[in-house]
Parts: sequence; C-alpha cells; structure tokens
Amino acid sequence: MSEMASTDPEGIDGVRMTWNVWPRTKVEASKCVIPLAASISPIRSHPDIPTLPYAPLRCKTCTAALNAFARVDFTAKIWICPFCYQRNHFPPHYAAISETNLPCELYPQYTTVEYTLPHSMQNPNNPNPDPRLSPVFVFVLDTCMIEEELGYARSELKRAIGLLPDNAMVGLVTFGTQAHVHELGFSDMSKVYVFRGNKEISKDQVLEQLGLSASGRRAAGGYQKAAVPNAFPNSGVSRFLLPASECEYTLNSLLDELQPDQWPVAPRTRPSRCTGVALSVATGLLGACLPGTGARIVALVGGPCTEGPGTIVSKDLSEPVRSHKDLDKDAAPFFKKAVKFYDGLAKQLVSQGHVLDLFASALDQVGVAEMKVAVEKTGGLVVLAESFGHSVFKDSFKRIFEDGEQSLGLCFNGALEIICSKDIKIQGIIGPCTSLEKKGPSVSDTVVGEGNTTAWKMCGLDKSTCLTVFFDLSSSERLNTPGTINPQLYLQFLTSFQSPEGRSVLRVTTVTRQWVDSAVSSEELVQGFDQETAAVVMARLTSLKMEMEEGFDATRWLDRSLIRLCSKFGDYRKDDPASFTLNPSFSLFPQFMFNLRRSQFVQVFNNSPDETAYFRMLLNRENITNAAVMIQPSLISYSFNSLPQPALLDVASIAADRILLLDTYFSVVIFHGMTIAQWRNMGYQNQPEHQAFAQLLRAPHDDAELIIRDRFPVPRLVVCDQHGSQARFLLAKLNPSATYNNANEIAAGSDIIFTDDVSLQVFIEHLQRLAVQS
Repeated sequence: MSEMASTDPEGIDGVRMTWNVWPRTKVEASKCVIPLAASISPIRSHPDIPTLPYAPLRCKTCTAALNAFARVDFTAKIWICPFCYQRNHFPPHYAAISETNLPCELYPQYTTVEYTLPHSMQNPNNPNPDPRLSPVFVFVLDTCMIEEELGYARSELKRAIGLLPDNAMVGLVTFGTQAHVHELGFSDMSKVYVFRGNKEISKDQVLEQLGLSASGRRAAGGYQKAAVPNAFPNSGVSRFLLPASECEYTLNSLLDELQPDQWPVAPRTRPSRCTGVALSVATGLLGACLPGTGARIVALVGGPCTEGPGTIVSKDLSEPVRSHKDLDKDAAPFFKKAVKFYDGLAKQLVSQGHVLDLFASALDQVGVAEMKVAVEKTGGLVVLAESFGHSVFKDSFKRIFEDGEQSLGLCFNGALEIICSKDIKIQGIIGPCTSLEKKGPSVSDTVVGEGNTTAWKMCGLDKSTCLTVFFDLSSSERLNTPGTINPQLYLQFLTSFQSPEGRSVLRVTTVTRQWVDSAVSSEELVQGFDQETAAVVMARLTSLKMEMEEGFDATRWLDRSLIRLCSKFGDYRKDDPASFTLNPSFSLFPQFMFNLRRSQFVQVFNNSPDETAYFRMLLNRENITNAAVMIQPSLISYSFNSLPQPALLDVASIAADRILLLDTYFSVVIFHGMTIAQWRNMGYQNQPEHQAFAQLLRAPHDDAELIIRDRFPVPRLVVCDQHGSQARFLLAKLNPSATYNNANEIAAGSDIIFTDDVSLQVFIEHLQRLAVQS
C-alpha cells in the first residue's frame, strides 16, 4: 500500500486538498491567501476499495453514513456520529458486532467504501426496468459537410455502434438546414420525421410531431389502448430507440445512404445549420421515452450553427465568427442569446438526468463556447479537433465505447452530497455538475461556481471526473478556545450513481484533517501545503473569474496573490531581497504561477473562444496530476550519453544533439535537435552499424504512445525539428531565458525565443523584491 501511495498522490480516497491542516478561524484562513479547497475524483477506480452488498447505516440527525471515524460502544450497541455527535443504535442485523468482529465500513483503512444498493432501491415506480438499465446513446450527426468529412464521421459512427454492448439502446438524429429523426423500429421502410430548423421548438411540439404525446398516440399506432400506464412512452422506445443488436444493420444502411445536406448554399454564404434545433429534438425525444435513465446525446458537429436557436454567426461569410475581442467589446450579436438557449437546454437535460457529449471537428469555430454550459452542467465529454479524419477525434471517439483497460467507465445519473463538521461551510464546486439547491447549515454565504447547496447532480461521470470543492469557516471566534473543540475536522462525500452495468452504487468517502492554531505557529500549516493542488485550484478559480467578472485582470490578481503568499510564508529580512528563501513546501509554487500566467487559460490572445472554452472545461474536470501538466508541461530529454531524463522547461534545454519530448496534455511534441534531424534525413538509422541512433529515434515515440494511450481526449502528436515551422509548439511553452535581447551570451547550437516576455529568473527577482517590502 505504501508503494502505491508514493506513486499515487490521491490514494484510496481520490481526495487532494490545498491545505492538509486547517486554520481554526475565518480570519486566519483568509491570511493563508490560497483558499481552503479539496479536489475529489468521486468514482476513480482503486484496487483497495471494498464493495459491500447492502445499504449503509445513516445518522438520524445529519444523515452521515457510518464510517471508520465513528466512536462505537460495543456493549450498548451504539455508534456516535463524528459530524454531529448524535448517538445512533445499531439495527438488529449488526447484533454480532464486537471489537474483533467489525463490519467493513469500520475498518480504519477503509475510508472509502462502495455499497451496491439492492434492486428495490433503484426505481420502485418503474414496472419495466429493462430499457432503463441499458445505456442509451442518441447520435446527433451534422450533414452540412463536404462528402469527405461526412464519410469520416459515418465510418467512425459505424465503428462505435459495433463496439456498443448488445443491450445498449441507440437512436439517430441527423441535421443540416432541417433536423431529421430516424425511426428505426420499422426497418422495411426508412421513415424520417422532419423539423424546421429556423425556429425554436418546445418539448411538447417535439412529442406532438413524433406522435408521442397523448393526442399524437393514434398516429403512432391507433390500436394502442390509452389505459395502459407507461405504454405510450415505451412505444417511442420501440420506434426511435432500439437495442444495438437489433438495429445495427438498419443504422449501417441508413448511414451508407446518408448524403451531405442537399439544400443549396448561395455563393459567399455559410450553409444553413440548425444545431440548436437538432439538440432540442434529441433532448425532447429522450425526455419522452426514457426520463430519469442513463442516456447520452452524442453530437458530432462540423461547423457553426447559422439557423434557428443557438445561432452563433450569420450566414454571410464576410462576417467572421466572434473572437475574444468581440466578446470583450460586446460586439458578438448572437453570443448571449445562444448561451441563454443552451442554458435552458442544460436545465431540461439535468431535470431528465441526461448527458450532452460534444465532438466538434472543423477548421473554424462551431460554438463550443456557447454550448459549454450544457456540456459542463450535464457532465458531458468534449473533444475539439480539426477534422473527423484526425486521430484526435477518431481515437477519442473510439475510447468512449471501448471496454476493458481502455474503457472510460462511463456512469450515469450521479449525485454528490457533502457532509462537514460543524463550523465548516461549503462555498460551491467548480467542475462538471449542477447545484441541486439543497440548503442546510453548512451552506456558505459566499458562492464559488455551483453553490448555495450541499448536493449536486452529475448526469454523466467517469473514472477521471474530478470536482473542486471550496470551503469557508464560520466566523465564530469561540473556535479559538482550545479544549472545547475536537482537534480533528471531518468531511464526507457521498456519491450515488448508476454503473455501466446498470447497478445502483453509493460510494462513501470520509476524510479527516487536523485543526491547527495558525496564529500561534504556522509551521504545521506550511508542512500541510500541497503546491500542485494549490496551483490547479488557483487556475480553476482564475478561469472562473475571467468568465464571470467583467474587466477581471487575471495576471494582476495572480501576481498579488503570489506576493501575499510569499510575504506571509517566506523567510527574509525586511527590505533585503537577497535574504529571501521559501520553505520546500512552497518552492515550486512560484514557478507554477509563472507558467499559469503564460498559459492558454489566462492568455487568450492566440486562441478562439471555442479553444479557450475547451481548455477550461478540461482543466475543470481532470484530476490534479493531469491539470498540473496543462499548466506546467513536462519535458524529457533523450541523448546518446545518458538515459531519458526530465529537463528544465527552458529554452536552454534545446541542443543540436538532443531529442525533447514535451507533454502539454493537449498535445505531445517530439522535437529533434538540428544534428539529430540531419542524421535522420541522411538515413543513418537504417544502417546496421548505427543501431544506437535508431533506438534513440524510437525511444521518444514509444514514450509518446504510452502517454497518448491512457489519455482522454487523445492528444495531438506533433513531430518537428529545430528551426522547423512546427517547432513553435515547443518554443511557446519554454521559459524564455534566452531572447534576442541577450543573444550574445548564448552558447553555440542552443536556441533563442523572439519574445518580450519576462523570463522565470526575472519574474522571481521581482517577486522577491516585492515580497520583502515593508
């Protein structure tokens, strides 16, 4: 176990905190600069988590589940809740409990346990549970594309349908100028329901037109008796959603015959694309057929919406798609209306318990920035690529439907509840979820992200889903009096979800940390600082503020926070920058902040609003280790005279006889030094006497494959040479310690970066000077 812990910072609980000991008062917490926050991966798999075939015992006052921190009186058969100190009696089936005969949830090492809930607890109102326990996929395919792109999308869809389990229910909606719902239940003749693309359509209108409403039932089949409860929604199931095993042939034939959208496109205009209507129709269809079940709408979109609700740009090609500058100046006429539309769609999807996954593949923007709200609030997946033929799309799309090692472990219908010790308040969560507005004494007045609640809905979640919870302390000063308070604080995360096999599962994670009187000594506080988690939490908070607060200056806010942190926790003599040192617990943090200031999360200049939205969605949903790589990429150096080793993220790491492997999470770059590239072009690696050179060329590719294999979305692989055009992918991420300003001091064969950005060294010098100011 200790070996596992050393390589796995999240441990069995999947929880990491900015501070692992907590100050006792609100005032002391505010002096810590970095907020009290925890990142939790609610269903991350771990070999040591036990699965129990019964429901948990819950405290009758605060509803916390029985856990390893509860005090137990074995003679009286009572347990005392660590959250509210309520005394609870054990029920009769725990009668045999004793110090030598403990139930699994009381073992000290099992701070996380999983309960598989009996069938009766799943959905008592549901007389016909079968389709409701099968995963459901409604594919929404854009046909406003050139033949080649549509061909790529079609073949990937066919492969996906072949990978689905036989019992998975499948539906198909295609759209261009209009939206088409394909009826699969009648395979002898293809039957399509057409919806106009230029006006908003309500859920009731969708049901009416598809013959799924009470009055439209006769159209669906006049022989149906209205008296049969639940019959008519399931008539929709048998018409529009079929098990993959039954409709694979029909779907493949449909896809083979599918043509690009036939509506004429006038010169110098964009095609009419009604993305919003198509997603509305798919949402309405699922809401009518299978409300409250695990269902996903998988949208493949190849361009911007120009028709009906959700429009992001006019059809006139002379008008470009909105940029960050347009959004800042309020010069994007469609933006707010489209966001409002997708916000409404998100609410409908959440109330139905359904997920929207977005696969956007186009050279221009398709509206990810507008759709972000619907994807994020439902816990959907998002992939942005340049083409449906690109490996970023193809390999990522395949990963969703794969089984075994590569499986993402897609789960449905999740909910998270958090219970905390007295005096701890919850401000909110950043990440893929929606507030359930469950009020309680532990709800803070300050809101961060999805707040004002102690419970959240996650329609879709997978093994890598990660949420960041922000905490606050109640301002009562009586916390200060030692002896009156438990030295430990407790947090419990209860995550319920439907597993891919259709089982109802409840995972309970209970963690404890220590209160510390930081006014007396800050040493313990310092030792409990997790700088990687803190960097990621600051990145998520900055991204949120940039979206929510008008005129928010991210760089300035980050700099001020860093200066305050270094002033509080650094060792120095007043006004003497040379005397400044930082404890090892903080020593990497300034470097993280330097890279965060330069990252795509803060500097939006070179990215489109779609790219920025995409990067931020992934930053908010990935675990700390992955998110840290997004902020501060990793660099590995390969050379003849040494084993592969980590290199400084600095332009000085470039050398003519080295290969570098850069991992930025979104892309993996293999960069050949000048000499290496020349030898490779001369074909030395193909000569038997140069086996070592062939191995050197191969090594970074093998390592890149390992990175790519385990990651979702699949990163883009860039192979480039020093001074080549693609070298910019590496240079943009390196510390510019050598620029054209100091080019005369640089060794031959190394590189310079043409930039006016300050280097890490200059940044740290400024920081030291400002931190020690009296």
